[in-house]
Amino acid sequence: MDGVSATTGQVLGRFVVMIYGPTTIFALGEGAVIPLIPVLAAARGADASLAALVAGLLVIGQLVGNLPAGVLVPRIGERFTMVYAGLVVLVGAAGIAFAPGVWTLGVSAFLVGVGAAGFGVARHTFMTTRVPLDFRARALSLLGGTFRLGMFVGPFAAAGLLAIWPDEHVSVWFLAACLVVVILLVLFGPDPEERLAAEERAEAAQRRRLAAEAAAARGAGGEALAVEDTGEAVTGAIPRQEQLGVFRMMWRHRAVLSRLGLAAASLSAVRSARQLILPIFGVMIGLDAGTIAIVVGVAGAVDFALFYASGQVMDRFGRLWAALPALVLMGAGYIALALTEPLPQDELWFAMFAIVIAVGNGLSSGILLTIGADTAPARDPGPYLGAWRTLTDAGGAVTTVIVAGITALVSLPAASVAMGVIAALGCLGFARWLPRFVPLRPGGGR
Repeated sequence: MDGVSATTGQVLGRFVVMIYGPTTIFALGEGAVIPLIPVLAAARGADASLAALVAGLLVIGQLVGNLPAGVLVPRIGERFTMVYAGLVVLVGAAGIAFAPGVWTLGVSAFLVGVGAAGFGVARHTFMTTRVPLDFRARALSLLGGTFRLGMFVGPFAAAGLLAIWPDEHVSVWFLAACLVVVILLVLFGPDPEERLAAEERAEAAQRRRLAAEAAAARGAGGEALAVEDTGEAVTGAIPRQEQLGVFRMMWRHRAVLSRLGLAAASLSAVRSARQLILPIFGVMIGLDAGTIAIVVGVAGAVDFALFYASGQVMDRFGRLWAALPALVLMGAGYIALALTEPLPQDELWFAMFAIVIAVGNGLSSGILLTIGADTAPARDPGPYLGAWRTLTDAGGAVTTVIVAGITALVSLPAASVAMGVIAALGCLGFARWLPRFVPLRPGGGR
């Protein structure tokens, strides 16, 4: 392994127990439960629309939970915010298992979303303050990849458990078991901050020893050598000259949130749309459920395979080189998909453009996390990241309304074209505002 690879492995390896492992396990449990929430609602007497609303409360909870998490992180720290968020999800899981009615099930799903938001803001803040800038995009793309892995494997884990124990609540118990493991890992796992601080203390002692030896050799009376600023992430206790509340933080950074934040929200909307448009489009052109599942599954595999490539591109060439190609591919894929509906062999076109959209989505892995970390204030990022994630989550949440509304009023191909237009607007927003707010040269230097 060369020097660069060894350094990358060492940096990213520090976060396996504290961040990457818990994130994968958390997403695995969440992914196992999410598809079954409408089923549980229907079993409690909900019709299709009410079951969809109950399932949507999880997304609403995640949207609502970002800002309170941004308040909590600077007060109690990232580690304990993740622990408390895990406990909130555990309470929600218990409610899903034992809730006697539809609305109590909805409240429980809402709590799961709130806890997931708290966990997400805390881990995002943790990585922002502790990952060296040169490795930031790779580290956060890997974080996005671990989350995607958990959400991808989770439904298969649920299917396997249901094959063994034919009770829909078994997935809830699986989520609860995952949460217990996550809380224990976060509480008792090795903190990368402490490891980095120990390494820096050892390096400082080595520098002082070498300086003393050099000074003694010169007879200079023990001159001290100047220590160069390495640009590494802050470790140890993070000094904060001023702590702002979430709303004051939003006001202070209103320029970036209202401009670059909206571009990020458009990217989130375009990414979320594929989960709605692709399955419905497959049904529209007459494909059976098995064929649709295969196409979406292959596209998901392509998407997952590219998550680390996104981080490599962003760290080596800059954030725009991942953001713009991702939006161009997804936008072009949506527009081309809409134009293939009247063509012969439309199932082949559907598969091809589903993969094109997947490639674009894979190249966008970690972009929103990375840009949020880039634009966050270094001394107190938690409240800012809570606001940033609220914007990006809102972009994803509003996609359902956009796609459903345009499909009902016009057609599904029109909704697909609309998402292509949103992707184009996102491209313009990133091209205009990203160089202003994130002036990163290749290699991560400022």
